[in-house]
Amino acid sequence: MTLVDLRSDTVTSPTPAMRRAMHDAEVGDDVYGEDPSVRALEERVASMFARQAAMFVPSGIMATQTILATLCPRGTEVVCESNAHVVAFEAGAAAIIANIQFQTIAGDRGRLAPAAVAAQLRPQTFPFTQTSAISVEEPTNLGGGAVHGVETVAALRAIADEHGVALHGDGARLFNAIVATGTDPADYGRFFTAFSICLSKGLGAPVGSVVVGDRDMIAVARSWRRRLGGAMRQAGVLATAGVHALEHHVDRLADDHDNAREIATFVAEHRPSAVDPAVVETNIITIDTGAAAAADVVAHARANGVLVTAMGTRTIRVVTHLDVDAAGCRRAASALVAALDELDEGPQATAG
Repeated sequence: MTLVDLRSDTVTSPTPAMRRAMHDAEVGDDVYGEDPSVRALEERVASMFARQAAMFVPSGIMATQTILATLCPRGTEVVCESNAHVVAFEAGAAAIIANIQFQTIAGDRGRLAPAAVAAQLRPQTFPFTQTSAISVEEPTNLGGGAVHGVETVAALRAIADEHGVALHGDGARLFNAIVATGTDPADYGRFFTAFSICLSKGLGAPVGSVVVGDRDMIAVARSWRRRLGGAMRQAGVLATAGVHALEHHVDRLADDHDNAREIATFVAEHRPSAVDPAVVETNIITIDTGAAAAADVVAHARANGVLVTAMGTRTIRVVTHLDVDAAGCRRAASALVAALDELDEGPQATAG
């Protein structure tokens, strides 16, 4: 049985064309700044977002941590949404590496409301803990791929400027938000003090993220990358995969979004309480398993060749990507409905 793996968009394998590009990559020693393929990637990303500079790093967490360590003095705090990746999934790295703390705010599907942020910022005077940054995840992960949008990001930047703090962007899936909203990347780039994009999620590269910011900020971030062991040598083999992804895999993210909505629509037709297709904006679907334990639904789906992730006791996450086509997504939707029907007290009435 061929597995349909929708646990995450990180599970993709390089396409044959990407592998050929990696094979032919021109390389040098990037620690000396001499890898032409790394430089090409960094220059391309900086140009796309109309920023001065960029830096290639091995992982998304390293990208986030180099930014926070660069922007945030020790002993300060960062305001973020309570389920943001930076606070929920990074093993306390910010406390250990940057020596900072978080002040979290409950948002709408992971999205920060500017008014709520403004209300929670502490006075920038003694003896209050000083805020150094506001962190925005765009789009959200645990929020089911919800998009803030440029207008909200702009409003958050205005608040950050008013209080003299930085605006950090966790853009692991930023290109999903860009494609979903039809936004020019530069419109996002001009609002964040510094941000990152991930190459190994929807874009389908095997490794890597890129930190983007002003030239002076990136110069300091390079020192942090070195401290964290992220300065690589002939990294052009990996960077070339990122260049290929940016050239060939951005526009096709719309296919993943369409497939996600199709899954959500099919499940909702059979299980109206499980998911609202109207809130599926990008490639992540969050499904309520009702009375069934999420772990049981995951096991049932796996037995039928479909892999998804339990994100709580009664919630599963499904993430579409370039390695699963529309037919595979339809198969996954059928398997999920079958699992819910068997485990959650039988089938529900079909939505009219």
